[in-house]
Amino acid sequence: MANGFGSLYVGASGLQNSQNGLNVVANNLANVNTTGYVRQQVVYADKDYTSTGQYASISKQQTGLGVTIGDVTHTRDVFLDSSFRTQTSRKNFYSSLYDATSEVETFLQEMDGADFETAISDLYSAFQEYAKDPSDSANQNLVVQKSELFISRAKSVYEGLKQYQTTINTKINNDVDRMNEIGKEISKLNVQIQRIEAAGVETASSLRDERDNYLDELSGLASISYSETFDGIVKVKVEGQYFVTEVGYNEIKNYTDNVTGFVTPYWDILSDPDNDDYYNVFNLSDVQSMNNNDKGEIKALLLSRGDHYATYLDLMQDNSTSEFTDTMVYDKGIGNSVIMNAQAELDNLVHSIVTSINNLFSPTVSYAQLQTNLGNTGAISYPITGTDANGNTVTINADTKVLDSVNCSVGSDKKLPPAELFSRTGADRFTEVTVNGETVYVYNEEATEDGDPNTVTDKSQNYTINSISVNDVLVQNQSLIPFRKQATDEDSIDYNLASELEQLWSSNSFYLNPDDGTPATFQNVYTKLVGNLGTNGSIYKATTESLTNTVDSVDANRQQVFGVSSDEELTTMIKYQNAYNASSRYINVVNSMIEYLLTSTGA
Repeated sequence: MANGFGSLYVGASGLQNSQNGLNVVANNLANVNTTGYVRQQVVYADKDYTSTGQYASISKQQTGLGVTIGDVTHTRDVFLDSSFRTQTSRKNFYSSLYDATSEVETFLQEMDGADFETAISDLYSAFQEYAKDPSDSANQNLVVQKSELFISRAKSVYEGLKQYQTTINTKINNDVDRMNEIGKEISKLNVQIQRIEAAGVETASSLRDERDNYLDELSGLASISYSETFDGIVKVKVEGQYFVTEVGYNEIKNYTDNVTGFVTPYWDILSDPDNDDYYNVFNLSDVQSMNNNDKGEIKALLLSRGDHYATYLDLMQDNSTSEFTDTMVYDKGIGNSVIMNAQAELDNLVHSIVTSINNLFSPTVSYAQLQTNLGNTGAISYPITGTDANGNTVTINADTKVLDSVNCSVGSDKKLPPAELFSRTGADRFTEVTVNGETVYVYNEEATEDGDPNTVTDKSQNYTINSISVNDVLVQNQSLIPFRKQATDEDSIDYNLASELEQLWSSNSFYLNPDDGTPATFQNVYTKLVGNLGTNGSIYKATTESLTNTVDSVDANRQQVFGVSSDEELTTMIKYQNAYNASSRYINVVNSMIEYLLTSTGA
C-alpha cells in the first residue's frame, strides 16, 4: 500500500480518469446520431509503481500510484465492413438497373396513357376504313392523318429515351466527380492520420471514422478493394487499379463522344489522350453475377445508357429484309443496355410497319422478275447499264430491286412510280433510270457498308424513326395514295391492295428481336416489348430488395459492434460518476488521516 502522501496520488488518479471516462461517454452520447461514428471505450491500466528498495521473498515491495487510461478503443469489425461494402456495391448496381428499366417502361407506356400503342391501333383502324372504299377521299385523308400521328408518337417516345440517356450521362459525370472528391479526401485523411499516430500515443479516431465513411460511399459507386499499411495509410483499388496510394490518388477523367456527348471514365495516369489512347476504368463486357463484376452504380449506369442512340440496325448484321434471318445477331453490347435495347426494338417495330406498308403501296421485284412480268423472255446478259435523269450511269444486275411497274397500283394521277406512304429524309424511294429506251424505277436500298449496317454513319437513307416522315406529296394531296389499278376504267379500284393492307395488321409474321422465336402482330410485338421490360424490371426489383435486406442485416451487425447505445452509455456514465464520487471521498478520508497524524504528533 502507498504511504500517506502516495495515497493522495491514487485518489487523484481516480478523479482524473473518472473525469476522462465521463468525457468519452459524453462524446459518444453527443454523436449517437452521427452517421458512421464508432463508439469509444476507455481501457484502464496501472499507473507507475514506486519501489521501497527492499526485496522480500514474496514480493518486490512496490507501491502503486493508481490508474491511468491505457487506451481509448475504436472498435470495428473488418469482416463486417468488407461484407457491407461488397453488398452495398451490388445493391447499387441492381438498384440502378431497376430504376433505368422502370423509367424506360414508363416512357413506352407514356405515363400509363399508352399513347403509342393507341397510335398503332388508330393506324390499323384507318386502314380498315380505307379497305371499305380506297377511293373515298375521307378514308384517304384518315390514313394520312393517322400515319402522321403514328410517326409523331414514335418520335416522341424515342426522343424521351434519348433524353433519359442524357440524364444518365449527367449522373455518370457527377458520380465520377464525386469519386475524385472522395479519393482526394481519403488521401488527405491518410496524411493526417499518419501524422497523429506516428508517435504511437494517440489514435485518430474521428479521422478514421471519416475515412471509413468515405470508403462506404465509394463502395456504392464502384467495385473497390482496400488495405491498410502498418503506418495507417489506406490504399484503395477501383476495378482492380490503384485509386488511392501512399502518395496521393490517381484521378479518373471522362472523355466525351463527339456525336452523342456521352462520357466514358478513363484512368488519366494510364492513358494517352493526345493519341486517343484511353484506358477505361470500367470493363462492360460479360457483366454478370457469376463473374463477380456486377458491382457499383456507375457501371450499371454505363450499361443502361449504352454508347450511342440505337436503331433497328443494331439488331442485325444483314438488313436486306425487314424480317429476321439466321445471320442477324445482336450488335456488340446492345443486349446489356436497357435503353439501347428498347430504342432498337421500338425502331425495329416502326421499321417493320413502315416498310411493310410501303412495300404494298410501291412493290418491288428483281429486275429479272420485272422482265418476266413484262413478257420479255429473251436472254439478258448482266450486268446492264442505264442512265438516270442527271446523266449518271447506273449498273443493273438480275437481282437489282426495281418497281413492279406491271402489278403496282397508282393514285388519282395514274402516274408511275406510285407514292410511298412513308419517306426517308436522305433518299427517294426510286431513281428513274432509262435502259435501252425504256424507263425503269430502281429502288434505292437502305444504307449499308460492306453488308454491315452497324458501320452506317448516315442513317438518313434508312427507314429509322429519326429519318422518316409521311410523304409530303400525300400530305398535300391524299388522292395520290395508290388505290386504283393501272387501267383505263375510272372505276377500277384495287380492293385487293386495300385488303392486303388491312390483313397486314393481323399477320403473325413480325419479330421483336433476333432472340424472339415467336412471330406476332404489330400490336403484340409492342406488347411483348413492354412485357419484356416488365419481366426484367421484376427481376431487378427482387434482386434489389434481397440485397437491401442483406445490407440492412450486415449494417445492423456492424452497429452492434461500433454503434452507440444511449442506454448503455448512460449506465456507463453513472458508473464513472460513482467512481468519481468514491475517489473524492477517498481523498477526503486520506486527507483527514494525514491531518490527524500531523496534529497528533505535534501535540
